[in-house]
Amino acid sequence: MGAGAAAAVLVGVLVAVATGAYLSRGGHAPVAARSVPPVVVVSPGRGPAGFVPSDGAGTGGAGGGGVAGDGVAVDPPTRLRIPAIHVDAGLELLHLDASGTMTTPQDWARAGWFADGVAPGEVGPAVIAGHVDSKTGPAVFAQLDRLHAGDLVEVQRAARWVAFRVVAVGRYPKNAFPTAEVYGPTPDPQLRLITCGGTFDSAQRSYVDNTVVYAVAT
Repeated sequence: MGAGAAAAVLVGVLVAVATGAYLSRGGHAPVAARSVPPVVVVSPGRGPAGFVPSDGAGTGGAGGGGVAGDGVAVDPPTRLRIPAIHVDAGLELLHLDASGTMTTPQDWARAGWFADGVAPGEVGPAVIAGHVDSKTGPAVFAQLDRLHAGDLVEVQRAARWVAFRVVAVGRYPKNAFPTAEVYGPTPDPQLRLITCGGTFDSAQRSYVDNTVVYAVAT
């Protein structure tokens, strides 16, 4: 699968694959792409839908720690808070399905953590994705593109909260998804928040872009 096709499939988190009843036009103002943060890529990681396959399997390089024998992190993340955009939502566990596509959050009001990758707070890029809207109105990441550098993002793991600060927000065409920047190994704990963005394509029943928020642990 080419990089462009893989980028389109990635948004299995962002497009209703089975129902065909995914996003209505949300009417959210597009965000101009801002510069992405410096990301030290040691070797390619692997994201959903065959993104740059490698032996790293999305573990963020050395170890990726905190992972149980069944591949699910010890103390997996259960809740996400983003005060600047009034998000306080539970987290579902997302995996790759048989076709290599990331599964979608079942609840529009919840986000999903890519459990086949890095756990928030461990070294590497943890990935959390969510819908931007639904047939009936805004979804959990409706205002994700309004975040700015310095905004706080918190992820709950058991009794503790892991804090991150936003360093950049970018918007990218789905056929030019920045795979290395999103899934490539990093030297410290980082977080990626992903949703749809840009114009809604009625024929394809999906948005033409992805919004990606980059954050680093404090």
